[in-house]
Amino acid sequence: MEYTTLGSTGVEVSRICLGCMSFGDSDWRPWVLDPEEGKELVDRALDLGINFFDTANMYSAGESERVLGDALEGRREEAVVATKCYFQMDEDDPNSGGLSRKAIEQELENSLDRLGMDTIDLYQIHRWDYDTPIEETLRALDDAVRRGKVRNIGASSMWTHQFADALHASDSLGLESFATMQNHYNLSYREEEREMLPFCEKRGVGVMPWSPLARGWLTRPHDEFETTTRGENEEHARRHPYDEGGGVEVNERVQELAAEKGVKMAQIALAWLFEKDHVDAPIVGTTSVEHLEDAVEALESVSLSASDVAYLEEPYEPVRVSGHE
Repeated sequence: MEYTTLGSTGVEVSRICLGCMSFGDSDWRPWVLDPEEGKELVDRALDLGINFFDTANMYSAGESERVLGDALEGRREEAVVATKCYFQMDEDDPNSGGLSRKAIEQELENSLDRLGMDTIDLYQIHRWDYDTPIEETLRALDDAVRRGKVRNIGASSMWTHQFADALHASDSLGLESFATMQNHYNLSYREEEREMLPFCEKRGVGVMPWSPLARGWLTRPHDEFETTTRGENEEHARRHPYDEGGGVEVNERVQELAAEKGVKMAQIALAWLFEKDHVDAPIVGTTSVEHLEDAVEALESVSLSASDVAYLEEPYEPVRVSGHE
């Protein structure tokens, strides 16, 4: 396993982050694994050298955190654990969502309880809160760090001007600053290259993209995309612009290069991300040990030449911004 420093935190993480959205309760999404299957994935990830795990309070309404915490019992010190808050957790409690001080403090305690941990390594805001001043959010997060509940803080999909405002507020107020950006980025969605990625590189912010395989779009021929359980049931996947612009040709070129190199399409898509200096660790979500092992193989054994990268990127055309909602 290869490791890298996460942004400017000094924390060493594996180049692959295991996304835990698939852990929890199939009542939440049909493709979600049961707790034993989730534990099996975590155990195998640790054995492969993966030490970075990302979840969120809203995944399976908190059950993902519980599964991850249980799976890490006895091996907590080997792991770097990230979770998130923002989305409303209780439909009867409007303060169970958003980024007010009240929401952050109560949801942080709930996450710590479900994870069975005293401290979260990376606590992230899941989206931008248009109803709460960023200064209030940052003060609450800064207090969490000072109390030892959180080690580092991070952000997720938003406009670059919002992220710049947040970092400026932290600088001017002397508050803990966002150390990471978890944004939407893959071979079929590259709008983040315009502003967010150069800004993160300039500020030393760690980048951990979500949906590195474009919700499965880059793992199989495009005409087979909706033949899987997730493809058939995941409305979220179908509303992203992966098949717009040059998306279909990108998919076909991934197919072509995978056949040429004798590897899987997903491995080509991940290898492309591993070639990007501004990416620390893509968040790889999976429902099988085999696919997890494929991701590690892509990191360790699949190499792309400069001409391969250029060939994969050439069909891309600008698409509508997606993921900030």
